Amino acid sequence: MSSEITAQGEKKLVLATGRAHPELAEEIARCLDTDLLPLAAYDFANGEIYVRPGESVRGTDAFVIQAHPAPMNNWLMEQLITVDALKRASAKRITVVSPFYPYARQDKKGRGREPISARLIADLYKTAGADRIMSVDLHTSQIQGFFDGPVDHLMAIPLLADYIRTRVDVSNVTVVSPDTGRVRVAEQWAERLGGSPLAFVHKSRDLTVPNQAVSKQVVGQVQGRTCVLIDDMIDTGGTIAGAVRVLKEAGAKDVIIAATHAVFSDPAARTLAESGAREVVVTNTLPIPAAKRFEQLTVLSIAPLIARAIKEVFEDGSVTSLFDGKA
Repeated sequence: MSSEITAQGEKKLVLATGRAHPELAEEIARCLDTDLLPLAAYDFANGEIYVRPGESVRGTDAFVIQAHPAPMNNWLMEQLITVDALKRASAKRITVVSPFYPYARQDKKGRGREPISARLIADLYKTAGADRIMSVDLHTSQIQGFFDGPVDHLMAIPLLADYIRTRVDVSNVTVVSPDTGRVRVAEQWAERLGGSPLAFVHKSRDLTVPNQAVSKQVVGQVQGRTCVLIDDMIDTGGTIAGAVRVLKEAGAKDVIIAATHAVFSDPAARTLAESGAREVVVTNTLPIPAAKRFEQLTVLSIAPLIARAIKEVFEDGSVTSLFDGKA
């Protein structure tokens, strides 16, 4: 089968992927019963990236899939160059598929003279030629407003929560937000788990020191209960491990960590493995090498969700319908 799907009339879909996480792109392609667009992609000796489509994309509806693990800047640049190449090759519409949105944590100014890098990324996508963005569990919903065009904000809560339901007695679950900023997301989790009570961990952060926050105390009832500790991403793992400790000290019976994006910067794997959590459940929006996997880790595939969203966009359907109207 070719890398193009012919739909009504002359409409054609093309899937292209960068080199950061080809396994995810290949799974998305299988879900859509198609092939990936052949791409010549390589680096010059000085680090410059070269990308060229291996067949015509004129008039197509192109989706450019790229994960953004470390080194993030390399993979971001490769995606931008791929979008530019497709635009210059006369693709009719280009959708950037970035399951883990680059620079999402830099979505506002915490102090004077700071950049809003998440907005810059949206501008770069637009300048490269993207007409639309698709991402999963943005760090903050306001990022949707940074792009001058449609943004499909996919949610991993149904995937993660449905799995968690098979692992716990929902009548004895408390959903825990790692900070006050994600209480709204915790409410969505609680609804998905049948009305579970909520708690959150109070923590403090030094804005001048990256990847460090101190978990202090739990607000909410966790004594004797199984706590589902939720977050959008896990980077070094220190904050989430600190929250596990605080929950255990407050009398939690068990803790299961659930997060969408497994950034897993060192020493995350060791920190999580030794945190005392019964299980750490994540998705494969980012590649997780064997060296960063551990006994308690469960990885769920986000590919079917992304594939369904791509199909809806291609057929001019409703992405919101995938989430009961809540996207």
